[in-house]
Amino acid sequence: MSARESGADSADSGGGGGGGGGAGFGGFLLGLAVGAAIGFLFAPEAGSGSRRRLAGKLRELRDLAADKAGQLGELVDEARADAEAVSTARAEMKRRVLDARRRRHAIGAARRGGATAAEEDEPLA
Repeated sequence: MSARESGADSADSGGGGGGGGGAGFGGFLLGLAVGAAIGFLFAPEAGSGSRRRLAGKLRELRDLAADKAGQLGELVDEARADAEAVSTARAEMKRRVLDARRRRHAIGAARRGGATAAEEDEPLA
């Protein structure tokens, strides 16, 4: 007998083979039903009290969410203001760099053309 044949035989003859899964699910359902019944028997308050408490918690959660949304809006506004400040500073730095390059090129051109040191120090308009 080959290993393949003996594996098939053992799957067919084992007491907890393919049909055992249904028994486990039935036990699960029984446990679920028993747990729910015990939960209802030992509940600390009536259904109306639980609903009131749940409604109160949901209101608190809604208020918290509204508060956090407001804080998020403030953070977004601050981030936009910071982005505008960064953009303005970047534009200013770019302008200064270009201005410095123009002066450097003007000074180099003046030196090649024979300009005096006093002329080189004069700001270009």
